[in-house]
Amino acid sequence: MNRQTLALALAGSLASALASSAFAAPLPAEKMVGMEKCYGISLKGQNDCAAGAGTTCAGTSTMDYQGNAWKAVPAGTCTTMDVDGHKGMLEPTAM
Repeated sequence: MNRQTLALALAGSLASALASSAFAAPLPAEKMVGMEKCYGISLKGQNDCAAGAGTTCAGTSTMDYQGNAWKAVPAGTCTTMDVDGHKGMLEPTAM
């Protein structure tokens, strides 16, 4: 394999890796119709948005049941949710 082929293969691998890393965005407003933000029930990296300072948004929670990260749930169901002993909250809590 010559240098040019090797450089091309490396560039292709890098481009593929960058393309596959998802830059998650918040849920669009139209997907939030009939839904509410429920804090404290998402697993690490599975939040829909809001995960505190230094995070970009969806998929950025750093721990399970993080109090300032939310999942979208059907409206009126958050406060009745119990995920492995963690109750859903309508407002974020400090970490």
